[in-house]
Amino acid sequence: MRAKPNVSIVVLAAGLATRMGSNGGHKLLAMFDGMPLVRRSALVANASTALSIIVVVGHRQDDIREVLTGLPVHIIVNPDYRAGMSSSLAAGFAAAVADGADGVLILLADMPGISTDNLNQLIDAFQVADGAPIVCAASEGMPGNPVILPRSLNDSVLRLRGDIGARDLIRTSGLQVIEVEIGTAALTDVDTAEAIVAAGGIPVEDC
Repeated sequence: MRAKPNVSIVVLAAGLATRMGSNGGHKLLAMFDGMPLVRRSALVANASTALSIIVVVGHRQDDIREVLTGLPVHIIVNPDYRAGMSSSLAAGFAAAVADGADGVLILLADMPGISTDNLNQLIDAFQVADGAPIVCAASEGMPGNPVILPRSLNDSVLRLRGDIGARDLIRTSGLQVIEVEIGTAALTDVDTAEAIVAAGGIPVEDC
């Protein structure tokens, strides 16, 4: 009996958080459930059935590394993080494929509503479909995040440029796209202090 296709999770945590303002602090260091958001995201990922967890860091990487201390995650640095999200996506995807992943689940670190159950729902859908399609979280039929990209898209991911994620790639890939309904968590990220508070978090201002 052939083994199920495996999935690694790439947590994107390298961004500049520019919408937080000049002294608004880093959104990934905002407190949710008593811990920095990026640590919470890594813990949620680590509790899933994923093969491995890779965290891509860049902007304020020392601060991000510090709050991830003690977690069984593989941290990689994207030196080109200022070039936009695509560079972090490519770095994480390449690392996951090198580790032997059949699929790569892209988890934005600023989505506090995502649960381990949500991640497992996506992974299960990918495995049931034998690791061939794209799997995308959705809310009432509207596609959102996270997404799982099969390793067959490796070359396409590495060609991405600019501050874009996988959306255009999904649309043009020609692969089947399976949507998994997970509710409003699929569309909820926190780019501003107001959004952090609305999602139940506490912003942490820079000194």
